[in-house]
Amino acid sequence: MGKAKITVAGIGPGSEADITPAVIKAIGEADVVVGYKYYFRFIEKYVKEGCKCIDTGMKRERERAKQAFDMAVQGHNVVVISSGDAAVYGMTPLIYEMKRQYADADMEVASLPGISAFQKAASLLGAPMGHDFCVISLSDLMTPWATIEKRIAAAATADFVTAVYNPKSNGRYWQLHRLKEIFLMHRSPDTPVGYVRQAGRPEQDVHQTTLAEFDPEQTDMFTVIIIGNSQSYEWEGSIITPRGYYREENDEKGSESGAKGIGQEIMMKSFRTIRSEISDPDIPLFRLWPLLHAIHTTADFSMEEILYTTDEAVPKIFGEMKEGRLKTIITDVTMASAGIRKAACMRMGIEVKCYLADQRATEMAKEKGITRSQAGIRLAAEEHPDALFVFGNAPTALMELCELMLHGKAKPAGIIAAPVGFVHVCESKHAVKVFRNIPKIIIEGRKGGSNLAATLVNSILAWDDAQQLMPGRDV
Repeated sequence: MGKAKITVAGIGPGSEADITPAVIKAIGEADVVVGYKYYFRFIEKYVKEGCKCIDTGMKRERERAKQAFDMAVQGHNVVVISSGDAAVYGMTPLIYEMKRQYADADMEVASLPGISAFQKAASLLGAPMGHDFCVISLSDLMTPWATIEKRIAAAATADFVTAVYNPKSNGRYWQLHRLKEIFLMHRSPDTPVGYVRQAGRPEQDVHQTTLAEFDPEQTDMFTVIIIGNSQSYEWEGSIITPRGYYREENDEKGSESGAKGIGQEIMMKSFRTIRSEISDPDIPLFRLWPLLHAIHTTADFSMEEILYTTDEAVPKIFGEMKEGRLKTIITDVTMASAGIRKAACMRMGIEVKCYLADQRATEMAKEKGITRSQAGIRLAAEEHPDALFVFGNAPTALMELCELMLHGKAKPAGIIAAPVGFVHVCESKHAVKVFRNIPKIIIEGRKGGSNLAATLVNSILAWDDAQQLMPGRDV
């Protein structure tokens, strides 16, 4: 008698085209095929003459596995069939576990993969599984619901694309509703959701919706559900979860084109966290928007106490940009200019300039006995008196602008005042507040920095995106 062998074969979701050649070959060589009776209709044409087919009903997996081992011990070439991939909620784990009971037999077990139901469903929905994903079964026959719920929460909070098996049955009617409730705690209501019934079979039915609109009552035990992550989106009837190949392009073009860029999506997810942790839920949008950017850049929630902005400063400055009246942004140091979104500026026809390295500023500083940053601001005010002036380093430069405004030599379209340090920093910020008719954002006290100044400018450039924070919209 030869070595006993059992091959566990995944026959795919139900379409003949989705059965692999390796599985077809194994079935064609089998002396015995064991499986759930419903699935024999998918493979009967491949079974050789004289092959014994042992079919059982649902929930008789252990009996099925034992019959396979008994037949294999008798010297038969046995194939155990399982829908989809036999190793995903299929017969493969049970066969390997039961093999321990036949330790004395010269037994070989092999596994042939198949196309899983979630893979078939994903292909019908577009490309929803393009990034990290997980698969969760809602069947609590052998797994306590408390464990399943922990896994649901983990998937939702970790931003996995999530495929859901066994979502609903006659006795399991509320679990999918609970899953939706948990996901809505951590995901946008606009998150794409697709669900496919009888994937790959003649009765196939494909649907797309959003997490908020998804109705669990439209599913049954033959349905696979796929919930996108925070980057997933619907386009031309397909759900797409980006892998990141177009990250740079999308980051630059996303806001302007109306399509959400990858970087923007990540930032918006961070904004959800920040907004949930700030103490004042009623901050007006014109202040909330730059505040979110400031905290996002620094991870410093004290920004809520020290970020000062005049009424409607951000929309007013943005309006000047959009109408083409604000053509220039002046920074006190090059590091501040480096952090400003150049692509956004280019689209709006705005030039970012810093005079710190200008030879004229060097000569003026020596001649007048002032700092180069002061000299740079004097030059900038002569050439661009109506620019947006941005300070992230030098309090002397901010004081210089205040002097120029006091004498009518500059009338900026706006001011970002975020110099950092210990000498004259607070005084410079007190001084700029006097000019009440100029829109401004100030980081009060000693804190500030070029990166913070740049991100405040970027919040202005991205003001159109702030509409996502309006009442009725989820960040």
